[in-house]
Amino acid sequence: MESRLRCGADRLWRSPRGSAQHPAPHLRRPRVRAAQYDWESIARFVVGAFRADAARAGAVSEVTQLVDELCRLSHEFEALWRDNDVHAHGEGVKRLRHPVLGPIELEYSAFAVDGRPDLSMVVYNPVTSSVADRIRFTRRLATNISG
Repeated sequence: MESRLRCGADRLWRSPRGSAQHPAPHLRRPRVRAAQYDWESIARFVVGAFRADAARAGAVSEVTQLVDELCRLSHEFEALWRDNDVHAHGEGVKRLRHPVLGPIELEYSAFAVDGRPDLSMVVYNPVTSSVADRIRFTRRLATNISG
């Protein structure tokens, strides 16, 4: 249980190498921030969803050491964690600045996995047909280049 939550948190708050020896928290990387239209809301949601996922999975005590470590690595994480916000994934629209596609909007819905409170599945769909067309075109282009 803790390893799954740790893996997710590592991707968000540590360096790409996943090592505490290289503290370059993902949420501080300029490229990641630049891809988001409302960075502060996204970061707040990520921390609140992490808190909710840990509670839903019954792993609050298991993630205490991880949270302490993340607070040491990132003052931003520490401030957001102290706010005690809790967020569920639910559904909504994710707005991104994609480096190739430009601005895109994706609807998302999160679903629980029966019998596995530690897992959820999130499905993303383009909001408009033009976004879907741009995604398909880029995918075909990538396939032609690599194939």
